[in-house]
Amino acid sequence: MASSKIHTTKKLEKLVKKLITTDQKTDSGILGKWNATVFYVDRKKCWLITNGLTKYNVILTDIKSSDLSNIEQIFKEALFGQLIFDGILTDFETLNLIIGGLDFLPTDNDRSTTGFQNQRLYELDFWKNDFGKLENMPINDLTNRMNGSPIHIGKGRKMSDYTDSIEEMKKILMK
Repeated sequence: MASSKIHTTKKLEKLVKKLITTDQKTDSGILGKWNATVFYVDRKKCWLITNGLTKYNVILTDIKSSDLSNIEQIFKEALFGQLIFDGILTDFETLNLIIGGLDFLPTDNDRSTTGFQNQRLYELDFWKNDFGKLENMPINDLTNRMNGSPIHIGKGRKMSDYTDSIEEMKKILMK
């Protein structure tokens, strides 16, 4: 069974030390690797997890250290819920097989994805002012806005190189 690699930022790595593995042998499956970073809303830890291939985002909110033992299930449920919200219809069993287990790894210094995540968190900062508290934030809706933002995939500058994360994720999952 494939497992999904999630590279953490240095900040997140410090918070989840016991989850970090350095075993790089696993195949990361059709979705490739993910990158995760931590951010705070109302002093609550939230994770932004971004797929390297599609730049598809998933937000996990209010993650406490007691949640770490169950983080695989929390991530899969959040991803599944976000996919459904974004109109990417799949069933949980299929997603579960695609994701497999989770391997948390130290940072891979993927500057492109880190810059992308920082831009999304910058946008999120503006949006969260509309809602105040974390409990009032429609996380799926805000993540949908992120996933619907135009992104550039490819080397050229043609309009056809621009897409959004939802379309890219559909291409992979709807095969």
